[in-house]
Amino acid sequence: MSLLAWLQRPGPMLTPAQLERLQRLPIPTPLSQRPLAEQRLVVLDLETSGLNPQRDQVLSIGAVVIEHGAIDLAQQYECTLQRADQRAGASTLIHGLAPSAIVAGREPAEALLDFLEFLGASPLLAFHAGFDRHMLSRALKQTLGLRLQHPFLDAAELAPLLCPQAELRRAGLDAWTGYFGLQVQQRHHASADALVTAELALILFSRARRQQLDSLHALDQRLQHWQRRQATPSL
Repeated sequence: MSLLAWLQRPGPMLTPAQLERLQRLPIPTPLSQRPLAEQRLVVLDLETSGLNPQRDQVLSIGAVVIEHGAIDLAQQYECTLQRADQRAGASTLIHGLAPSAIVAGREPAEALLDFLEFLGASPLLAFHAGFDRHMLSRALKQTLGLRLQHPFLDAAELAPLLCPQAELRRAGLDAWTGYFGLQVQQRHHASADALVTAELALILFSRARRQQLDSLHALDQRLQHWQRRQATPSL
């Protein structure tokens, strides 16, 4: 389905200016076979109102860009989304976003459009990407009537593939940052978590090149093969 046809489906009420911005968004590109050093990759982290993917909401988005083999600190995105009905709860102790900060956040449609324009056609990478992908997809569909089509890579899956000697098969971000001696400025803060995930990704890409995996497409293919082998019972 074309982007224009999707926009014409019944959905959220958007202003003409917002619809025009949606129509100008580039078409996401599939994972490329170009060398990793030539890629632009957006590393994403979300803070949410909880861990229920069907009920909870995206509260903040943090993202940083890996381009030309390095983290480009000039390309960063950080935004708190306005949620008028958000109340303090158990998750507030984790992400530290006070209800007053969330009420004062950016209008969700504008915030998500800004993020999509920042993202462009680039693929995404996150740690435990399945959750972030689902939450972002649901936010885009509910707020903009748009289906997320960007490829996603998961650093939590790539790390044990590329570094089996670490013996951290199902470890979290803290375990992997500790293993590589990375420093996290403020854990469970979207921008800080996105930045340390990008640092982890650069280490993983260096390991990948040593294993003759020098493209996002090659990494994804190797990961799928490895996951199939992991799922096959030993005889």
